[in-house]
Amino acid sequence: MQPTAPGPTLGVVGGGQLGRMLGEAAAPLGVEVVVSDPTPDPPAAPVVREALHGDFDDPDAVAALADRADVLTYEIELADPDLLERVSEEFDTPVHPAPDTLRTIQDKLVQKRRLRAAGVPVPPFRGVGSVAALHDALDDLGYPAMLKARRGGYDGRGNVPIESPDGVETAFGRIEGEAMVEAFVPFERELSVIGVRGVDDRRTFAPGENVHEEEILRETVVPARVSDDVRERAKSVARDVLDLMDGRGVFGIELFETGGEISVNEIAPRPHNSGHWTIEGALTSQFEQHVRAALGWPLGATDRRGRTVMTNLLGDVEKPEPAALHGVGRVLAEPGATLHWYGKHEARPLRKMGHLTLAGEEDDDTNDLLARARDLRDDCTFDS
Repeated sequence: MQPTAPGPTLGVVGGGQLGRMLGEAAAPLGVEVVVSDPTPDPPAAPVVREALHGDFDDPDAVAALADRADVLTYEIELADPDLLERVSEEFDTPVHPAPDTLRTIQDKLVQKRRLRAAGVPVPPFRGVGSVAALHDALDDLGYPAMLKARRGGYDGRGNVPIESPDGVETAFGRIEGEAMVEAFVPFERELSVIGVRGVDDRRTFAPGENVHEEEILRETVVPARVSDDVRERAKSVARDVLDLMDGRGVFGIELFETGGEISVNEIAPRPHNSGHWTIEGALTSQFEQHVRAALGWPLGATDRRGRTVMTNLLGDVEKPEPAALHGVGRVLAEPGATLHWYGKHEARPLRKMGHLTLAGEEDDDTNDLLARARDLRDDCTFDS
């Protein structure tokens, strides 16, 4: 598809904050965005042409999306790959990344088997379907370990740590449906690489260093505070992952770094929370890259502009309440700081409500930049 302005229409299954930022990135390119989402008035609604209402696997909603769009994509793994294939054929609307890629990534066990078969480094793992099978797997893998739901988990949901044999039965009871178990990785850092597959090209952004709290991403530091060799190794592994995928688009590739060695934790076939830094910190954001890639347009440069810290703004409330963020003035007054508000109407405990980015120069001290970003974040509160 040759670039034109005004351009084609991109249909997105999901209208959350990722759909919102895709809409913001698409507009300057002359690309209109239509989303479908089960939430009335979702976060993406104010910035897209139309927000359709329907579940991620609602045939009517996804068909209506395909009928309005020139290309389909998705911003959430809860999209239905079988349904996407059907509507793609019915409406002659291509889907990127390919539905088969989504199908593989949705099942964490299938995902890990695919990676291992291709020689991509992953932690030791086993599929388990019963408490007895889990005991047998842990006799081999050892303790501690992480039990994971094969489908549907995100932001730590569906992950249950197991410290000893006494915790096996309780852990298995907390997983709904099929499961897999992974050996514990004594990682030194959690890294991620945002990669993108184009028509005949694949590119990677600088590796980011991620800090999680309660299994939820809290902040990303770019460049990661690792050696040049580790950065190159992380990008090399990410490129190997991209080569295994089908279709075009952005992928978030989560990695463990242990003693200079890299292994893959998980993959997301969409723009990723740890790539939000690219909006201010790279020549082309991950969202613009996803739009370009899905439409078959030339990819943009992935070079960094400088050192960057992204930190999530999570709901610091004890129970759901109307969303009202305080402390915004401090962020607006800080040189290099940018606030991204997701437009969610209700704050919930640990819900991702927005993020802020602090962009610095190449000669800035990374630790100082991180401390400043944390101060700004801590000044932002939902407490009235």
